[in-house]
Amino acid sequence: MARRGQLHRMLAEGIVHGDAADFLPLLPGGGVDLFFTSPPYADARAYSRIHPDRYVEWFLPFAEKMLAATSETGSMIINIKNRVANRGTLKGQRHPYVYQLVLALQQMGWRWIETYIWSKPNAVPGKFGPRTKDSFEYVYHFARGERPYFDLDAVRIPYKADAAEIARRNNDANGRRNTASGFGRDRTKTYLRGGADPGNVVSVPQTYNQYRGVAHTAAMPEGLAEFFIRCASPKGGLVVDPFAGSGTTVVVARRYDRQSVGFELHERFVGVARERLAAGQADDPAGVLRAVGQ
Repeated sequence: MARRGQLHRMLAEGIVHGDAADFLPLLPGGGVDLFFTSPPYADARAYSRIHPDRYVEWFLPFAEKMLAATSETGSMIINIKNRVANRGTLKGQRHPYVYQLVLALQQMGWRWIETYIWSKPNAVPGKFGPRTKDSFEYVYHFARGERPYFDLDAVRIPYKADAAEIARRNNDANGRRNTASGFGRDRTKTYLRGGADPGNVVSVPQTYNQYRGVAHTAAMPEGLAEFFIRCASPKGGLVVDPFAGSGTTVVVARRYDRQSVGFELHERFVGVARERLAAGQADDPAGVLRAVGQ
């Protein structure tokens, strides 16, 4: 009951100022449907510098607390980006801290469900040495249990095939149903769903402080949050962002009828995030799903 009371107070506040490490243990055990977050990237932002060599060690205590708070059908979805090391023995190379983190989370007990690519059509060119500009980031889906909540119907995309082709495919009697992993879909039935299964590439233009007053240098586009909140959490469910930043996750989750709260360590972002929450501000372009093999 005490934790439920704490949750009620945090939900009323919306964006809670403080360290997620202090607030995550106050969440009801097994009560969170979705943690959706973009934690500070390694060695990337002046307001939160974490050396890539130490990143896994830094993140795992948060992940352990999130695991305890996640429901049996709940998920943790992380947007994260690797980087080129600027010092040390790996200077000039891509640092493997993202991959190291994924494996460490799996070893902790998180089930690695899927890897998504956030494609950024308006990525800014930069001085990256002998490589092209960064135009994508990773989004990793982890779950606590074997059957996490996931609603494909919420994110289906319009068919590109004409009516005759859809009718032909409806006659396919050999659709794949199950795999040895215990999952699978009967493609003979997908055309009854009103849209195609989306691919695991999500195209969303990058946000460049688009919301007036956001001083955050790594604001998440609302279209990215929208896609994962809609498919990976039920209406009325609890969505939490431990690294809330300018409040995008909380704003979008509440817009789609979820309960939501965010924790933010840096006070200068909290006020703006609360203003966004009060206004329900929506000025980012929506995500565009790309179906693979359609």
